Amino acid sequence: MRLRSLVSLTLLLVPAAQAAPVRVEFWHAMGGVKDTVARYARDFNASQTTYEVVPVAYGNYRDLLPKVQDALKTGSAPALAQLEFTQFPALAAQGELTDLSRAVAALPDNLSGDVYPAVWKAGQLGGKTYGLPWNVSVPVLLYNAGALKKAGVSFQDTWTGLEAASRTLASGGRRPLIAAADAWTFEANVLSRGGALVDGSKPTLNSPDAVEALTQLARMSAAGLAQPRTLGEATRGAFDFARGQNLFVPASVANWIDARKLPFFNLGIAPFPCEKTGCTVPLGGAVLTIPRGTPAAEQAGAVAFWQYLMDPARLADWVQTTAYAPPRRAVTPLLDGWYAKNPQLRGAHAQMTRAVPRPTLPAYGSWTGLIEQAITRATTGQASARAALDDAQRDALK
Repeated sequence: MRLRSLVSLTLLLVPAAQAAPVRVEFWHAMGGVKDTVARYARDFNASQTTYEVVPVAYGNYRDLLPKVQDALKTGSAPALAQLEFTQFPALAAQGELTDLSRAVAALPDNLSGDVYPAVWKAGQLGGKTYGLPWNVSVPVLLYNAGALKKAGVSFQDTWTGLEAASRTLASGGRRPLIAAADAWTFEANVLSRGGALVDGSKPTLNSPDAVEALTQLARMSAAGLAQPRTLGEATRGAFDFARGQNLFVPASVANWIDARKLPFFNLGIAPFPCEKTGCTVPLGGAVLTIPRGTPAAEQAGAVAFWQYLMDPARLADWVQTTAYAPPRRAVTPLLDGWYAKNPQLRGAHAQMTRAVPRPTLPAYGSWTGLIEQAITRATTGQASARAALDDAQRDALK
């Protein structure tokens, strides 16, 4: 009798063990809103019993990438990893990421067809999809609206107009524009002039439009109209922006969330300056990837969680929490009330209709470092814009 009871208990436990949810570890770089990401994971886990998503926050994109690379070497990579647009191509080319083309092809049309085409392309390499979209950004110009109003100064939404306004506003040691050594906003600057930093698979870091863009930044810096800043000086830059030492900052639309919290400050946000009619802007943000070797069940869970994140109502909540741009069209009508309270963000997000993916070349991630070095050299007077970009081009071709 005792043996029979033990057998019966064992048979009862086997289905329970088999029913344990599949663990899907999700590494991301959304540290500032990690509680929101955790809430989405909890809600997803509560909505079904097949998968358990476990989110892990790792600082920013530059912090997360080496951790993913190390985990791939040791066979301990997560089922789902967030990688910035310029980070995933090299890993995909090395065979370190799963081709998700079949999973995307199986998506319902009301999802796949609703995502902006440029957003899909931002996660592709060689005609294959390696990254699923979620957090998408567009470049903007943040400005000190109170200081401009007090000075009675407005500005045209061109780089020429921005330089003219900066000349009027520069006084008492004030340097109106922050000239950040940031490859993405410099890329946007070049695109605003109708140029590009790549031609097919080749770098064109010293293209005429790139030289023109950097020459202007260097000229403004030398004349006291712009303050050169590296990305490592973000905290100091935010302080100077808040106290009115700097008045214009090229940035991501997602920076609006933190910038609006600055004290004694009336924040304005405008679409990125467009030097030539019909200019485009580069998408910013990241994709969700599935590292190689991820078991099929975990892959299925990762895709299921991504679909959950892409629900229009959930994305509307995400946009209002982060100010990221909507990656699919169905979200925009759900934001009408929020946009009515924040009309400048409607204009910023409207740039999605003219947004283009960043270059998805395996080497482009390394080229961005060369671009940022060139910006610093030119804006601090170490070299002319032409010489700095010629050096960057030469190094990119090595």
